[in-house]
Amino acid sequence: MASQLFRSPQRGFTLLEIMIALVVFATLAAAVLSASQYVVRQTSDIEQRVFSAWVADNRLNELHLQPALTLGQQQQTVSMGRRHWVVREQVSRSSDPRLFRLDVEVSLKERGPTLHRASGWVSRHAD
Repeated sequence: MASQLFRSPQRGFTLLEIMIALVVFATLAAAVLSASQYVVRQTSDIEQRVFSAWVADNRLNELHLQPALTLGQQQQTVSMGRRHWVVREQVSRSSDPRLFRLDVEVSLKERGPTLHRASGWVSRHAD
């Protein structure tokens, strides 16, 4: 008789309870998936912008180290971070004949949007 008092009736979940639990789980899973996709997309965009800034800064430093500059526009492709970057540069004179303006734009594709722009000045004699 004592064993009958401590026995609880065995009862499982009803189909309705299981369906509600599945709906709640599916809703939460969809929200987490959406948030994680947003984070991955934002991380990729930030990575592209950081690498493009490094590429532009590297090119400006290379131009500063050159003993002579060539006026005009040039374009080249640079590899960095498992990507190929298109670097467009413009070297132009200023009102002072010894001072040159350096403008660099970086994008992933030849006609793609510019991800980073950098400018600088250097004192050199032109070719």
